[in-house]
Amino acid sequence: MKDLIKQLTEAYGPPGYEQAVRDIIQQHITPYADSVEVDPLGNLHAVKNGNGEGVKIMLAAHMDEIGLMVSHVDDKGFARLTSLGFVHPATMVGNRAVFTNGALGVINVEKWPRPDDPDRSHRNLYLDFGAKSKKDVPVRVGDVAAFQRPFVDLGEAMVAKSMDDRVGCAILIEILKQLRQTPHQIHFVFTVQEEVGVRGATPAAYKVNPDVAIAVDVTDSGDVPEHKHYEVKMGHGPAIKVMDAGMLAHPGLKKWMVETASQNKIPYQLEILTLGSTDARAMQLARKGSAAGAISIPCRHIHTPSEMVSYNDVQNAIKLLLAMLSGPAQAFQ
Repeated sequence: MKDLIKQLTEAYGPPGYEQAVRDIIQQHITPYADSVEVDPLGNLHAVKNGNGEGVKIMLAAHMDEIGLMVSHVDDKGFARLTSLGFVHPATMVGNRAVFTNGALGVINVEKWPRPDDPDRSHRNLYLDFGAKSKKDVPVRVGDVAAFQRPFVDLGEAMVAKSMDDRVGCAILIEILKQLRQTPHQIHFVFTVQEEVGVRGATPAAYKVNPDVAIAVDVTDSGDVPEHKHYEVKMGHGPAIKVMDAGMLAHPGLKKWMVETASQNKIPYQLEILTLGSTDARAMQLARKGSAAGAISIPCRHIHTPSEMVSYNDVQNAIKLLLAMLSGPAQAFQ
C-alpha cells in the first residue's frame, strides 16, 4: 500500500486542479466498483451495491492539497503569492513550488514581521524563478502551484507533502478493493476543493443524499512539542471524531465506531478538534441531513510541505471501516 500512497502524494493536485490525482484513483477503483462517474465539479463517485438490507453510506476523502496562487509579478521578476488553504508562512521559506506548466519557483521572505505584528499574512513572501525581469517570469497572475516534495518511507512513519488527504484517498481505495460483501449501498466519493471550504463535498452529498456520512481525513497530532494539551497522538490508532469547529459527530455513529473498534481489538482514540473541519460538515447538512462523523489519521506537521503519519494508523483505519461496513448498521438514535 505504500506504493499507492507514494503515487498519490507525489501527484500534482492543489484545489481546483485535482485531475492527475483523480486519474490515478480512477484507474485503481474501476475494476472493483459497480459504477464510477465524475460530476461537473470534478468529484469522483464510485458505488458498491450491497444486498439492499442496509443503509446508504457515503465515504469521503478529498483529493486536493494545500497550494499557492500568484497574486502579483513585479518588474524585477519576483512574484507575490497567496495560499490555497491554510499554509503558515513560516513553513514555506526555502520550499519549492511547482506550477501547472512545470515552472519552478523558490519561496523566500522579504522580511519577517515583528513578533507583536498582527499581520501574519503571506505578503512578505515571494517566489524567485531566477528571472531577470517581468517578461522572463514563466507564470502570470492567477497561476497555481503545489509544493515539490518526494514521499519518504521511514518505516512505520511516512512523510509527504500531501498526506492531507491523499492518505484518506488511499484508505478508501483499499476498502473498495477489500470489501467482499456488505448489506449497504456505499458511495465512495473522492472530493475536490476541500481545502478552500469543503466545496466539492457540498454538491456531492446533495446528490448522494446519504443516511450515514463518514469523512476519512487527517487530524493534528498532540505528541509534538508545540501541542501539550491535545489528546490524539500519532501511532496510537485512528481517531474517532467527537467534534471539530464545523461539526458535532452523530452520537449513534460515534458509538458504532467505538464499539466496532473495541469488539475487534482495533486501537482507537477520541478526537476533539477546536480548529478546522472536514467534508463531514457538508455531508451532515445535505438535504434532510445525515448521521455524520469522521475517522482521522493523526498527522504531525499538518498543513506544511512535510506531513507525517503512521502506517499502522492507516492499516487500523482500514480494519475499522471494513468491520463496520461488512455488517449491519447500528441504530442512530
